[in-house]
Amino acid sequence: MHESGTPLSSAAPRADQPLPPQEAERTWSPERRSVEFVPHQARYGRSRSLFTLWFGANMQVTTIAAGALNVSIGLGLGWALLSVVVGNLIGAVFMALHSAQGPRLGIPQMIQSRAQFGYVGAILPLVLVLLMYLGFFATTGVQGGQALAGWSGIPASPATILVSAVILVVAIFGYRLIHAMQKWVSLLSCIAFAYLTVRLLTAGDLAAAWQHQHVTAGSFLLGTALAATWQITYAPYVADYSRYLPEHTSIKSTYWYTYAGSVLASCWMMAFGALAAAVAPSAFDGGSVEFIVHQSQGGYGAFYAVILLGIVGINSLNLYGIFMSTTSIVTALTPLRVGPRARALIITLAATVGTAVGLSASSDFLGNFLNFILLLAYFLIPWTAINLADFYLVRKETYDIPSIFDPAGRYRGVDLRTATAYAVGVATELPFVNSGFYVGPLVAPLGGADISWCIGLVTSGAAYVFLM
Repeated sequence: MHESGTPLSSAAPRADQPLPPQEAERTWSPERRSVEFVPHQARYGRSRSLFTLWFGANMQVTTIAAGALNVSIGLGLGWALLSVVVGNLIGAVFMALHSAQGPRLGIPQMIQSRAQFGYVGAILPLVLVLLMYLGFFATTGVQGGQALAGWSGIPASPATILVSAVILVVAIFGYRLIHAMQKWVSLLSCIAFAYLTVRLLTAGDLAAAWQHQHVTAGSFLLGTALAATWQITYAPYVADYSRYLPEHTSIKSTYWYTYAGSVLASCWMMAFGALAAAVAPSAFDGGSVEFIVHQSQGGYGAFYAVILLGIVGINSLNLYGIFMSTTSIVTALTPLRVGPRARALIITLAATVGTAVGLSASSDFLGNFLNFILLLAYFLIPWTAINLADFYLVRKETYDIPSIFDPAGRYRGVDLRTATAYAVGVATELPFVNSGFYVGPLVAPLGGADISWCIGLVTSGAAYVFLM
């Protein structure tokens, strides 16, 4: 069997043509597919929808808290803002390159890893991704519960369960509803945070905060790494939300709509967090929803609602990603076909586990767990380098799609060349990691700088291209 992609057929519908009745799905119809290839007659939409999806995904309180970290590590406000911009501009390059894979291949992001790691070998990065997004779901779900509790007066635990239930429904309905909802998240969040940003700039003592411009090379590189890693953590599921686009959708438009949406929102929200941490470190407390809402000086309910909508939006992506990773692992180990009922069951179980983890954990544990899942992101950096090098440099967008789903196909077993390149990336990366969970031996000589993500990208990508 020769290796081939999924060539554009003249019979494939244009992006603006209606789908055949048997393939058409409504926004309020549960998604029927899971990890299988999306046939050409089921493709629809335009790449511009990716802008609002990734803009909305980053217009939320977790992004704000991430921006506050750049001040908490000792950077002056101006340098913190610069590190936010530089890190996001660089990190989003890689996540947007993954997004461009979706229309070409028509399959979820992580199952494509079978072409590099092998049908069985891809289980390792899948498990890492599953753990990471389960952790993000748990921590973000707790934030959603706190926001609902602050707004409604409901106790935090029942509020967390209610928010998780809404997220569960969105994830079951899937791709169409997620895209549609993120358009509203983008619009409403943009309006609300434009006002809140003006209030923060005018109400806080910005002049005093601006006077302290402390910086070291190590702290600036660490702040840049935090922002860049934020973008790279999206890489394992970014193509999941572009895989229904028609195959003729250009890589350029897919890339730029994804890149622009993610960078603009992330820079804005992280800058908001850095500003809040600089002008009111005690009141903001690293990401207080109450502090953010009370910048409005009234109409608190509307701002709580916008923040909750943003949390539902991003955690729907996390839960959807958990489902995709779980299904990819399960189908690699057993010939099970995941139909609509099994799909709903897996999503429900994942939401239950994630909510239980969040509810049973102390605040200290959640902080440590967040450090742990961010550490897992470092193990995904070699994966992203290998995946992109394979797609753009080695196989050049050309894959044997049926073999990706065939345990006896050309991608069977474990690819030792990829495993070697991955091991090289992790081994060269670890000495430079600076996280709350682990600090590498070469961090101190570099003044606290974290350059591990740069090292991992270069060494694993170069090793893979060489070995292939």
